[in-house]
Amino acid sequence: MNKVRMGIVGIGNMGSSHSKNIAAGKIPDMTLAAVCDINPARLEWAKKELPEGTAKFSDAETMMKSGLVDAVIVATPHYLHPPLVEMALANHLHVISEKPAGVYTKQVREMNEAAAKSDKIFAVMFNQRTNCLYRKMKEIVGSGEMGAVKRTNWIITDWYRPQCYYDSGSWRATWAGEGGGVLLNQCPHNLDLWQWICGMPQKVQAFCHNGKWHDIEVEDDVTAYVEYPNGATGVFITTTADAPGTNRFEVTLEGGKLVCENGKLLRYQLDVNEREFCRTCKQAFGAPKATCTEVQTDGKSEQHIGVLKAFAGAILRGEPLIASGTEGINSLMISNAMHLSSWLGKPVTLPIDEDLFWSELQKRIATSKRKKEVKSVVADLRGSFHDVGKGGEKA
Repeated sequence: MNKVRMGIVGIGNMGSSHSKNIAAGKIPDMTLAAVCDINPARLEWAKKELPEGTAKFSDAETMMKSGLVDAVIVATPHYLHPPLVEMALANHLHVISEKPAGVYTKQVREMNEAAAKSDKIFAVMFNQRTNCLYRKMKEIVGSGEMGAVKRTNWIITDWYRPQCYYDSGSWRATWAGEGGGVLLNQCPHNLDLWQWICGMPQKVQAFCHNGKWHDIEVEDDVTAYVEYPNGATGVFITTTADAPGTNRFEVTLEGGKLVCENGKLLRYQLDVNEREFCRTCKQAFGAPKATCTEVQTDGKSEQHIGVLKAFAGAILRGEPLIASGTEGINSLMISNAMHLSSWLGKPVTLPIDEDLFWSELQKRIATSKRKKEVKSVVADLRGSFHDVGKGGEKA
């Protein structure tokens, strides 16, 4: 195999973006072999916009069994990610799933078990891990050079969405169609980066407000508090209703603080470890001195193209992935914990009770209502992925 023949399941916002990138040769080790969508209008779009030799299918399994593809991208509504990933693996195809890996961890765990039994590559589209600022944050925190994490704070409220966004699809912002709101649609990348850089929390208390600012049934405003195994604490705040919004990610450590905001990473380095200073300082109002510097990075942030390059490299040459598919359960575990805590009105520990979450989700699905009057829109996502310091794509 010289190049990976790619098939894409779902050519809405994200799938169409991937198809254009591959067709344009931006991933040298890939060719666009086929696309699939149940919407006839999207297949008509493919006929007009994609290379003439690209096969078009209305059924995913038919495409997977066609012999035309070596690997697939799953870019469908959330609930369909796990079954389509499992279908691809069962048909001996490599597969990469868009975020989130699924709607609930029990479903994703079954998908991961299927992947473990397969000899094919399974990846997840956590493209924000390619961002030079977040890579540098992980490097610094992981090295231990600034000591242990004491506190994490992420205010990510620059996800503004007007009502027409939610009215653009019958499945959008419904428990039955999407399985959640801002946590599951906009924030999977942030939650992944949060745990990738700072580690997984062990306890979560969250307040998720459903339809607080929009005519929707899922959450559009969230404030969550977490506790880590080492005693550190954290706060995560997000909404789709703040204008202007904020994207500020702080990690406070024993040796200082890292602040990622406005496309810059600032490092506040203490002249002495705070824990040591606290024990030895003899002045009642004394405080350790901090020096602030802007952290230099390699400036690279290849986003989806970088993830797909790594995916092809893993298939062809055994190179490392940006994010293995099995890692997708971590950020989902956090968002599930936030939902469950809010539903129960109390803190929950991780790993969560997956059966209880499933039961509570079913209660909401049972009363969920798909929108009858919608105006389908496929957004132009160019320029939505590469702003350094952004939380993720504007999906």
